[in-house]
Amino acid sequence: MSNVVEVVVADKNLATMSKSIKAAELDVVLSQKGPFTIFAPTDIAFGKLQSGRMSDLLKTENREKLTELLNHHVVDGVTNFSDLRDNVKLVTTNGRELTVKVDGGRVTINGAALQGRDNIGSNGVVHSLDTVIEMK
Repeated sequence: MSNVVEVVVADKNLATMSKSIKAAELDVVLSQKGPFTIFAPTDIAFGKLQSGRMSDLLKTENREKLTELLNHHVVDGVTNFSDLRDNVKLVTTNGRELTVKVDGGRVTINGAALQGRDNIGSNGVVHSLDTVIEMK
């Protein structure tokens, strides 16, 4: 069975996330035992960012900023779709808090709508999002 990084790499809609994980060198950490839950923005989600922002973040000198952004999308432990309840708080690997909202079957994480769900890996689960989660 593939680990969560391999699940991201295999999903054609998550190419930017895959490239970003490798650029930030998070593939090493996220390939380990875990378990991890990744809320992975789709390529369309990354396309909503300000023009040039992703290409800037992918530069070697901005690895720390890229890592920080990606860590907003990773939670320790396995959080399956069935675990996502209204007003549940999840804590990211960098200590930030994500808030789950459920409204009429639509699930959002800090305003980003869940699209694909429960893509199981050997060391966790991957869900896809329609928006990049940014923290102020």
